[in-house]
Amino acid sequence: MSRTAVVRRVGRVILAANVALALAKAAVWYATGSLAVGGEAVNSLADVGYSAVVLAGLYLTTRPPDGEHPHGHERIEPFVSLFVAAVVLAAGVAVAYSGVTALVSPGPPRTFTGGPLAVGVLVVAGGVKLLLYRYCLRVGRERDSPALVATALDNRNDTLTAAAALVGVVGAAAGYPALDPLAAAAVSVGILYTGYEIVRDNVGYLVGAAPPEALREEILDRALSHPEVRGAHDVVAHYVGPEVDVSLHVEVEGERSLFEAHEVETAVVDSIRAIPAVDDVFVHVDPKELGEWKEAADARVAAGEGRPDDGDDGGDDDSGDDKYDEEP
Repeated sequence: MSRTAVVRRVGRVILAANVALALAKAAVWYATGSLAVGGEAVNSLADVGYSAVVLAGLYLTTRPPDGEHPHGHERIEPFVSLFVAAVVLAAGVAVAYSGVTALVSPGPPRTFTGGPLAVGVLVVAGGVKLLLYRYCLRVGRERDSPALVATALDNRNDTLTAAAALVGVVGAAAGYPALDPLAAAAVSVGILYTGYEIVRDNVGYLVGAAPPEALREEILDRALSHPEVRGAHDVVAHYVGPEVDVSLHVEVEGERSLFEAHEVETAVVDSIRAIPAVDDVFVHVDPKELGEWKEAADARVAAGEGRPDDGDDGGDDDSGDDKYDEEP
């Protein structure tokens, strides 16, 4: 199945699941009066809003290239992810306010008549969110979709905050009502941290940060694996949206004909472009006799850093991207 069909399907699944959870939590909140369940209901309501935006964004970003966007629309995805972060952060502030207000001005004791109902909805919600986390993370990484990875992070923390809310409900039902607003406050911390993670992971896409070292090593290895390539220099790889653009110089024997040099360039471009995370590749072919070339070990050090003798450190590796890291 194509990337377009897969990510759009995931968007529809997320929206449907969040609508169902929001309605279920709101009903239990109304029946029990639990602040912890109420906080979870607000969180799910925010999830509905952002998942609708994510779904619309996924339809937009998966449109084919056109005259105004010759490279496609994928670069819009980090902006969709930042919108998700804004909604998540706003929900976290709202839940924190409700919990702190209840702790400072608790009011008269409240009676919880629907303890089993509240426990049930939180257990189900936690299970659903765990499944959504695994699903979104897998597809987001397989299809290089920052919006789906951001959604996966939100679902992961929703699982943890549902557990915190469960503690509040059980504690309040057992005669410890202070646990309910405390759990609401814990829920808010999880929500706010999710917003921070999403912002952190997408800023690198927007500012053109360098990709992870493992990807840069693979780019250089593929260039140097060509039998006609004698060295490489000025290797630059950076994010343009969620995809990586690459430019580099490769050195070949100077007596090669223009046709032969063109064949080398085409082969190196095709090899590097075959890396899933890479979008565009620009290869300059230089005669090695100019003295610009480096041995493989030196070129590996120079990848993404410019030439050692020009004082350019080329930027930071910490792009926030985790496609080449172990799954959490």
